Amino acid sequence: MTSVILRKGREDSLLRFHPWVFSGAIARLEGDEPAEGDVVEVRSASGQVMGCGHWQIGSIAVRILCFGEAVLPEGFWKMRLGAALAERKALGMAPEDATSTTCYRLVHGEGDSLPGLIIDYYGGVCVMQAHSVGMFLARHEIAAALREVYGSGLKAVYDKSSGTAPFKAGLDLLDGYLYGDGSALAKDAFVLENGHKFHVNWEEGQKTGFFLDQRENRQLVGLHSAGRRVLNLFCYTGGFSIYALASGALSVDSVDSSAKAMAMTDRNVILNGFATSREEGDGAVHHSYCCDALDFLHSAPEGKYDLMIVDPPAFAKHRGALHNALRAYQRLNADAISKVAHGGIVFTFSCSQAVDRQAFSLAVFSAAAQTGRNVRILARLSQPADHPVSIYHPEGEYLKGLMLYVE
Repeated sequence: MTSVILRKGREDSLLRFHPWVFSGAIARLEGDEPAEGDVVEVRSASGQVMGCGHWQIGSIAVRILCFGEAVLPEGFWKMRLGAALAERKALGMAPEDATSTTCYRLVHGEGDSLPGLIIDYYGGVCVMQAHSVGMFLARHEIAAALREVYGSGLKAVYDKSSGTAPFKAGLDLLDGYLYGDGSALAKDAFVLENGHKFHVNWEEGQKTGFFLDQRENRQLVGLHSAGRRVLNLFCYTGGFSIYALASGALSVDSVDSSAKAMAMTDRNVILNGFATSREEGDGAVHHSYCCDALDFLHSAPEGKYDLMIVDPPAFAKHRGALHNALRAYQRLNADAISKVAHGGIVFTFSCSQAVDRQAFSLAVFSAAAQTGRNVRILARLSQPADHPVSIYHPEGEYLKGLMLYVE
């Protein structure tokens, strides 16, 4: 095994359990030249074993899997995945006889001490995404461990890493089933979230098929939707829209530029017992619009909506895009704040990891000031407990949001 020897004093972050070793902290390598994805041991300049993890090419050179261990212990994957499932069960998210919620995130990267790995659970099917070469190479071991952890309750394991694993690593990135065959389920099955039904197609949908990180925020939107006219921008498959409809919204308009997303939104609306239409003035409570969300909002009449959800895709995928992203958040939120009815509510979000909570709040503050309207923050929003953030790795808190009241 290759030993990664750190520069003097550069072990401090590992002593504080931060799971990344940056390339600039490395003094030298001892042993064979590692291939990307290999497990390597990390030692301090004095020779102390700091841990072991996946070697990768880039500014983050090692993602630590075990602190204080030179090699991965026997049964490592089963131990880690079992601990993650036990935590979800302790939080009431994964009961054996789940009747109201049958989907959750099982592994959230560094938050579950498995950096570079995401696993979402949909009614007996685990969908994994590897964000590192090491996790991709370990996918079969991970699938085997999932079978041990879930037992007969596991129907299939689907690897959807083609869009997340490093494409320059020369990997054979073909999505497919590592265990079982859930093709029929992916097309026709649905999951429950707080009693609401959602079709989830993990084979063709974005990410793993559904945005589980907005579960609690969707519930909050539902609490404030009764008697309101709701606009759901960047709606994807209509999660917020379903909660608003079920809570007694007067009307819900869902907008997304993806035709596939809008088709799934219509399916979900109908699945939950509501009528939907692509035409205005026909008496339907829900209307779907397949068009650019920014253009739709810009052309919307002022005061038409009492509640807006502004949940765009990540505007900044890396630090270099931060400036333009913040300007985009400001323009988008200025439009929303200026258009919402007096006494209206705006739920606004950023899922860009490069945009921290303070920078996002400042962008929304600037947007509010630009409109000249009186705006209050009613709540600061984040990701749910099945998307945990390691206290030693605050970078894991990627989702941030604000609930605004606009006079």
